Amino acid sequence: MPATRWVIAVRLQIPEPILAAPVAALPTSGVAYEGKWDGYRCLLARHPEGRVEMRSRRGTVLTVAFSDIAAAAQRDLPHGVLLDGEGDLARGPPRLRPAATTDEPHCCLGGRRSPGSSRHFVAFDVLHLAGENLMPQPYLRHREQLERFFAEEQLGPPWTLCPMTLDRAEAERWMHEWAQADVGLEGIVAKKLNQPYRPRTRRAWSKVRIRHTTGAVIGGVTGTPAHPTDVLLGRFDATGRLRYAGRSTPLTARTGRQLSQQLAPAAPDHPWRGHSFSAGLGSREKLDVELAEPVLVAEVSADTAVDSGRWRHPVRFVRVRTDMEPQDSPLFSDG
Repeated sequence: MPATRWVIAVRLQIPEPILAAPVAALPTSGVAYEGKWDGYRCLLARHPEGRVEMRSRRGTVLTVAFSDIAAAAQRDLPHGVLLDGEGDLARGPPRLRPAATTDEPHCCLGGRRSPGSSRHFVAFDVLHLAGENLMPQPYLRHREQLERFFAEEQLGPPWTLCPMTLDRAEAERWMHEWAQADVGLEGIVAKKLNQPYRPRTRRAWSKVRIRHTTGAVIGGVTGTPAHPTDVLLGRFDATGRLRYAGRSTPLTARTGRQLSQQLAPAAPDHPWRGHSFSAGLGSREKLDVELAEPVLVAEVSADTAVDSGRWRHPVRFVRVRTDMEPQDSPLFSDG
């Protein structure tokens, strides 16, 4: 049974989280490497009085959206703990997840299981524990406390301890092998070993995303057909309907000029006519879109973050694939 904790009733506030800046390659020394997972950044507090609070990186309350995780926190976690991690929105049986300090990805099945939960919370930091504010302490101290906390509380699903290594070659191996195993790995985050957790020091970590090239149909552009600034992309579903899959990062001037010569005006029966498009997932900003006849296939470089068939982040436009037909691009998938 887990050890009983006596908690000092101090006020616990959820801070603004540290974020990671994208880099082309992982740092080589003085850092720890952690997996970056396909989910939603989430800070989870079990307050001294017992209340559970979950917030996103922007401060949005997630307690209701992750009600099963919140219920598990009410049941499994001691008062006065604040975790930083990733909430997994997977439905049905949990995907493979890496257990801490192991070399191969697998689902963590040890410890206490939370009945009825199909999602995971992947914890990569502990910021408060037993009434103590750990944020001024260096990363390695945080990690020791987090591993000891998981062991003492005998935490099993839905709680997962994020894997960590000090070996850069090992982290690169994760990127290659775990990505192919489809365990939900998006990339690697590097954190300085002696760095405290300082709120509002945004982008103090580094991250490298796993990317792959794939195809999608060009269904529209922002800007104008003569001067496109970025591309709206779609894929056909199993019924033959063109579904919106995401948009590109801004095109270079040269790429925009080349693309403008290949775009065809949209016919009156374009499947997206009358639709509006947001600037991103969760954004209320609407894009000013010019539709194009969906006859061109774009090769794009995308990361592995997909939500209900849509890329969560803008993808990089590589080129038009003149050797491919629209139906040759991968099918749209809600999974």
